[in-house]
Amino acid sequence: MLKAAELRAMSVDELRNKEEEIKKEILTLRFQKALGRLENTARYRSLKKDLARVKTIIREKELGKV
Repeated sequence: MLKAAELRAMSVDELRNKEEEIKKEILTLRFQKALGRLENTARYRSLKKDLARVKTIIREKELGKV
């Protein structure tokens, strides 16, 4: 699980790269879930929360709140 403080230390470009990585991993886990091969279901939920956290911090930086 990613910490908000760690994410706030990153630049917007780094955050966008992290967002893409998380999206790819979520897609992979979604396929595993559909095929019944997903072993760690908590990882899927954790990644969705991490994605939301990254998107929130990107938006904060765009608005100049950080």
